[in-house]
Parts: sequence; C-alpha cells; structure tokens
Amino acid sequence: MIAFACIFAFALLSLACLLAGYRLVAGPDPLDRVLALDTLVVNAIGIIVAMGIWYGTTLYFEMALLFAMVGFLTTVSFCKFFLRGNVIE
Repeated sequence: MIAFACIFAFALLSLACLLAGYRLVAGPDPLDRVLALDTLVVNAIGIIVAMGIWYGTTLYFEMALLFAMVGFLTTVSFCKFFLRGNVIE
C-alpha cells in the first residue's frame, strides 16, 4: 500500500513541477518567476521526502531539510534584491 502511495505522490509532484517550470519560463514578472522557483523547491522537497519513505532511510529527510533551508535563503535573497536592488548592505 505504501508503494502505491509513493508512486501516486511521485506522479502528482512531478506534474506540479512541470506546471511550476512552465510558470518559471513563461512568467510575466520577475516576482512570478521567484514564486515559481520557490514552488519548485517545495515540490522537490516533497519528492525527496517521498523517496525517503520509498527507500525507508532517514538520509533523504536530512537532505530535504537542507534543501528547504537553502530554498528559503534563495527566496529571501531574490525578494530582497527585487525590493532594494542589492542583497548585501
């Protein structure tokens, strides 16, 4: 049963990544592209967690945590750059 749930999660998260990738390429504003990139990070974290459940190891959960921290920092950096024009003051 857990194998079916992981396959279903992979399919839905892959579809969400494709849709967010489309928004990343075709976004009308740079802020829409940043939001699409953040959505891609969240979907990638979901895929990594599903892989951790599929393989039954905790290494993937630690990797997802690190990926979430890096994704948060990049989103904050992009937003600060678009608001102020520089990242480091």
